[in-house]
Amino acid sequence: MTATHTTYTRSCLSLMGLLIVPVPPVVVRNDELTWKDICYYLYEENAFDNVVISPGPGSPTCPADIGICLQVLLDCWDIPILGVCLGHQALAYVHGSKVVHASEPVHGRLSEIEHNGCRLFNDIPSGHNSGFKVVRYHSLVVDVESLPDELIPIAWTSSVDALSFLETHKSDVPSEFAAGSFSTKLKNGSYSPFSHSGKLQSEKVLMGIMHSTRPHYGLQFHPESIATFHGRQIFKNFREITEEYWRSSRASFLQERNFDYTACVQIPHVSRLFTEVPRHRQLVNNADGQLYRKAFRSNLLKNSEGNRSCSGMVDMVNLLHPSNGVKYLKLKWKRFKNLAGQVGGAKNIFCELYGHHKAENTFWLDSSSIEKRRARFSFMGGKGGTLWKQLTFKLSDRSDMTLKGRGFLSVEDAQGSTKSTFLEEGFLDFLKKELLSFCYDEKDYEGLPFDFHGGYIGYMGYSLKVECGALSNRHKSGTPDACFFFADNLVVIDHCSNDVYVLSIDEGCTSKTPWLDDTEQKLLSLKTSATTEGEEPNLQALTSSQCQASFLADKSREEYIKDVDKCMEYIKDGESYELCLTTQMRKRIGEMDSLGLYLHLREKNPAPYAAWLNFAKENLCICCSSPERFLRLDRNGILEAKPIKGTVARGATLEEDEQHKLQLQYSEKDQAENLMIVDLLRNDLGRVCEPGSVHVPHLMDVESYATVHTMVSTIRGKKRSDVTAVDCVRAAFPGGSMTGAPKLRSMELLDSIENSSRGIYSGSIGFFSYNQTFDLNIVIRTVVIHEGEASIGAGGAIIALSNPEDEYDEMVLKTQAPAKAVMEFL
Repeated sequence: MTATHTTYTRSCLSLMGLLIVPVPPVVVRNDELTWKDICYYLYEENAFDNVVISPGPGSPTCPADIGICLQVLLDCWDIPILGVCLGHQALAYVHGSKVVHASEPVHGRLSEIEHNGCRLFNDIPSGHNSGFKVVRYHSLVVDVESLPDELIPIAWTSSVDALSFLETHKSDVPSEFAAGSFSTKLKNGSYSPFSHSGKLQSEKVLMGIMHSTRPHYGLQFHPESIATFHGRQIFKNFREITEEYWRSSRASFLQERNFDYTACVQIPHVSRLFTEVPRHRQLVNNADGQLYRKAFRSNLLKNSEGNRSCSGMVDMVNLLHPSNGVKYLKLKWKRFKNLAGQVGGAKNIFCELYGHHKAENTFWLDSSSIEKRRARFSFMGGKGGTLWKQLTFKLSDRSDMTLKGRGFLSVEDAQGSTKSTFLEEGFLDFLKKELLSFCYDEKDYEGLPFDFHGGYIGYMGYSLKVECGALSNRHKSGTPDACFFFADNLVVIDHCSNDVYVLSIDEGCTSKTPWLDDTEQKLLSLKTSATTEGEEPNLQALTSSQCQASFLADKSREEYIKDVDKCMEYIKDGESYELCLTTQMRKRIGEMDSLGLYLHLREKNPAPYAAWLNFAKENLCICCSSPERFLRLDRNGILEAKPIKGTVARGATLEEDEQHKLQLQYSEKDQAENLMIVDLLRNDLGRVCEPGSVHVPHLMDVESYATVHTMVSTIRGKKRSDVTAVDCVRAAFPGGSMTGAPKLRSMELLDSIENSSRGIYSGSIGFFSYNQTFDLNIVIRTVVIHEGEASIGAGGAIIALSNPEDEYDEMVLKTQAPAKAVMEFL
């Protein structure tokens, strides 16, 4: 059961129908419903059995942060409510308690918990070494001295020190990495449990409260975190509390609860449905002055037997964009066994087929690092097919917030004709309708071991966050906000088998395959002439006049450290748990052999999610050596994210290298960073996946690359049948590893701190196949060459444990591989 959501700008209400048939919660923002709306659904429709008030940034003392939640806590005295983190603080605040700064912000770290054995903690152990460890994300605490008599402490930390994730899971942590180096003793605002005499012991922090007469509970820690022990049991206990409450409060409650309504409300676009609440409905008091529940069945969401909207089934044809029409695609392909190894590999194939004429209008999703099966396939192609086209999207310059996400789309077709249009609904909505317009036969790609069979390939810039929930973009990108080719012809290399595939798609049925035949001949010709790695491409710049000695940073060391301090102040005030601060380094390079630079970069810094993109009309080349996957959706409907949080340089010797790797593995700061983003991604995927399917098969693995070690986690889930590929991307973009958490508030804060647009950096490069699969990276370790300037973005996650000087050094470390490749090439 998923009960809390942390990505919203403000706290949320999770309205639950748990009895008889468990169903997922309906999540609404705290400013999405009026008080009349809340009362209508809770007291007239009897649609929900309890309420969870979720975590969120800020303070319950700020109306914008807490919204309607305070009134819910104050006036819904007869509804079971569980407040988590901010919701816990709100429960205390609404009854007169003070919420104050903690002596130490604790984010992504764990504490052992003692409790008083109340119903919420049934079957959960208590105390030191009991195994009850929980994840904490908070900078503020409830001042225990201000608790009124009606609020009862039910849980508290059992010691003063917070622990890292690995310290709670492994008994063989090397002594030099054990607790003590990072822990800070709590002093102010801390609290401990009742002793047998009724007095408080010192130095322990309040972690849970309950109301003495209402079914209201609060937890400062996060029971939904992947690293919290017994979190599922807590939610099970809250469900049982809810059920017992309704059984004891009214014997006829089973007849009065509106189960049909509760089940039907679990469909997409709940916010839209909630706005249809009749505003004229009034509550009625009974003779005792108590609110009573008027039991009646609403026809608002009644559907015919053939309408499957409640189960999420959607008639895709009805979603087509009227101007796009239906496109019937036919795929043809050939396979050449073991060919890649015989012709010198992917580099030779790309240079032979697409390396001429400056490789203009070409793409290469390049798995140049395939060790440990991190990536298996490379995809490459260029302009040439009849269905080829290029999409270039630029967000509107207008600051009117009603135009959020809207912008201008330019479409160039295979004949060179260009049309421009203004997209009222934004780029992602256009892309979604484009993909839904494709009709195809699944038998066409039976036997292909990969998921890209043709379709859109390119990038989405960071500024597209305004189409994914962010309020605005403070800075305008100098590059297009999205650029994609429609690739109708492509070459695929299987690095495991060395097989080479050539694919071509066309509209309708045709027996002719001219591109396949021509490409086959070129590949076979390359085979006969390739006795070595092939002719080495030109690795020299065409011109390098007026090149500066090195890259220039947008911000100096002092300015960047000052920005880190700002981030840590926001974190201290509870505005964020983690802020992924970035900056840019730039260098004028004039005209150069951009493909040669990319080939040099991939040799020096191979990566599993590397990419080359050339958009000649935009004077734009992207040389990417990313080690990070943002999100993938395969043909089986499995979503996968692989965020990186935690980076350290490789050592000069084997001994030093192993030491660096262990330092990363057992770093409390890096574990906290990684854990926060894992919980964020679980939430993002949970919005579009089947309930209960999101899981973490790999948590905090350390992967080694040419220049760095990184800490990587893997999150997977089963996509719901009622959501599209673009819906999945919209739920998670931008990648949480580039924003921080909570995502929306963090992006707002970062926009106010950073002094320029991130552009393509922090966005994603990859493909959207015509059959609704996709694979996208995170744009890091990347050189963007635009109008004679090379830029490299870099940054790092700022958390409460950050050291400003170390954060600057980490940012510089992440620029070294791409910057060095540029300087060597010049």
